[in-house]
Amino acid sequence: MTIRMLARLERCKDQYGSGHAAEKLALLRQLARAELRSAAAVRRLHEVLCFLRAYPDDARVLAQVERMLAGYAARADLQRHRAALTDSGIAGTAIRYCFFWPTLSWLAQRWPQSICMDRSESGLEKKIAAALPLLLSWAEAAALRQIDLPGFAALDRLRARGESDAAFFAQRIAAMPGDGFTREAFHDAIEPAYELEPGADTPARTSARFAAAPLAYQRGPLRRARPDLRAELGRRYRALRTLSARIGEQLIALARGAMVTRSRDLDAFAYGNARDVRLVDDGGGLAFVLIGVIPERRQLIPASCGYLVLHNGVPIGYGEAFVIGRAATMTFNIFETFRGGEAAYTFARTLAMVRHVFGAESFSFDQYQLGRGNDEAIASGAWWFYYKLGFRPLTAGARRLMRKELARMRASPSHRSSAATLRALAESHLLFDLDRGRIPSLPPLAEPGWRVADALAKRAGVERERALQACSRETMRLTGLRSLRGFSAGERLAWSRWSPLVAFALRGVSRWSPAERRALARLIRAKGGSDESGYLVRYAAHPKLARALFGSSAV
Repeated sequence: MTIRMLARLERCKDQYGSGHAAEKLALLRQLARAELRSAAAVRRLHEVLCFLRAYPDDARVLAQVERMLAGYAARADLQRHRAALTDSGIAGTAIRYCFFWPTLSWLAQRWPQSICMDRSESGLEKKIAAALPLLLSWAEAAALRQIDLPGFAALDRLRARGESDAAFFAQRIAAMPGDGFTREAFHDAIEPAYELEPGADTPARTSARFAAAPLAYQRGPLRRARPDLRAELGRRYRALRTLSARIGEQLIALARGAMVTRSRDLDAFAYGNARDVRLVDDGGGLAFVLIGVIPERRQLIPASCGYLVLHNGVPIGYGEAFVIGRAATMTFNIFETFRGGEAAYTFARTLAMVRHVFGAESFSFDQYQLGRGNDEAIASGAWWFYYKLGFRPLTAGARRLMRKELARMRASPSHRSSAATLRALAESHLLFDLDRGRIPSLPPLAEPGWRVADALAKRAGVERERALQACSRETMRLTGLRSLRGFSAGERLAWSRWSPLVAFALRGVSRWSPAERRALARLIRAKGGSDESGYLVRYAAHPKLARALFGSSAV
């Protein structure tokens, strides 16, 4: 009986109007009191509740869903199946994952008693034993070498009473000489696995919601039809708001939690800048949290931004945008719970948001997003999802294969591309340009870097530091700067990273007018500012720069 009720709720969860709200409410109330017999059923009910929290019919349905989710960790059936629900992201269950360094550091700072090493991971103990002497005082390291303790035994001997092994390990890495890049490389080379035990406020999909986000009840059918991408790109969002650093921190934590609870990671969230967080209200309950990255983790030429997709404050997807000029390279993901609903519409509105916030008119997806080394993208048919919305492959080989597949589909409507075919198609970028008359292209981002590498190899070889210092002085001379006085740490960092580009990679920069070279200095400084919006504006206003960087391939 209980399973039949759950199946009925699953069938009607995305049906709206004509009494569906009353049916859902009745089923929810019955299932709130029921006991489910399997872990799969507990998970299924949880997913329906998360969906209805994002797409509620009315206030009564939403209130019932909120009550059930608030008490979900205490359900007797969840407690009974807790072990089988590991890695589900449901409140009250554990998460096991090889967290990368910035995520481990965040978890260890926020929940030091809840994070521990997964000691079942094969080969980890030997790696820990080899790493520990590099993280300790000279006396401790000497003792370890003499006694030759196994890695986990050594950790247990060294850490304080009540201190978790993961928190101790994270603290010792944080104390290493060097910078964040050094620590990240050291930790990630070991590839430790961790377990996050559930606590009162540890990340959980069950509680993931931004309460201050726009709210809209779902009165009519979901927007399942394939949208007109160009029409949607012409429609602006409703409002954009820059948030305080305090709220920015809350939303970065929400975004990180959305990754942790799904065994994922995203650099833009891991290195999110609390002073560069914006909320885009798109109307109808749809919103985007835009998260810029801290200066030291920014891309050299593109501006980068992560985004968390919200519906009624519930995270339903995420991605990144890398913008340079009028071109944006995108990633886009809808969480499994919310697929099959408004995915195509949400995607179209995502591109519209990127267009109107960042000025992009040309969009691309790289090979990984389409299926290269990404089984999830192959299984979901991501390549054809983007094709049907107007994206086309960059290379001639992919276009030929596309035409062959389309011919097979016309001859046999039931034909579906094989996994091997999808992987072959995924070897080319997919592109879409708002201007039908313009041939889409990609800026060759690697080319300026290779020109710098060739120049340094010729002029300095292994002794690059002196040559790089000379680049900074030469760039100051070219742009008319006497000093970097008044520059912030981020602005100085941007200057040091861009100076080799100016000295070695910008074709004809010495022939620019003084005003154009001064504008270049302001652009470089903006790259290291509190956010990258000023940089994008200055880049768009400096067409000579794009041509100097990329030649005829500038976009």
